[in-house]
Amino acid sequence: MIRASAPLIEAACAGDERALSQLLSVCQPDLKRFARRTCANSEDAEDAVQVALWQLHRKIGTLGTVAAFATWLFRIVERECYRIFRRSSSGGALPEPSAEAAAPQIPTDLRLDLTKAIAALPEPYRVALVLRDVEELTAPEVAASLGLSVEAVKSRLHRARAMVRESLMNGGYWSQEG
Repeated sequence: MIRASAPLIEAACAGDERALSQLLSVCQPDLKRFARRTCANSEDAEDAVQVALWQLHRKIGTLGTVAAFATWLFRIVERECYRIFRRSSSGGALPEPSAEAAAPQIPTDLRLDLTKAIAALPEPYRVALVLRDVEELTAPEVAASLGLSVEAVKSRLHRARAMVRESLMNGGYWSQEG
């Protein structure tokens, strides 16, 4: 969907400011079109596009392959639209959920115990878990923000999830067998 050429993306990844500027202007119309379909209103769509363009400007050097560029950028817009929606919906009425989008409600006591289990994690594990599972960053994005390798992030996530699972099992939510 994005009409950027591979050489332009590669030049922007390499730090060419002119190529980056051109890439920003090439991507903007496609991102706006996508955001208008994804976000609740046009103001939210504009905000999401601005965040995506800012992320593109800041993190283009961390892009692994040119082929992943469009997916990476659209995912940023999609995630930002979702964040904006969550922020705005917490203060107002929610739209009628569709049958396929309906998620099961989590009991309050389970939510509280989960929050306590996450808060009890050692800080390196807690930060990795929150960035990945709550903020919904990708493993490479978490690795870049923490200055770690992707493997180290995955290891911390595995250990953090195991500690949370053990805490919840000790609280009687699941049996060891099931």
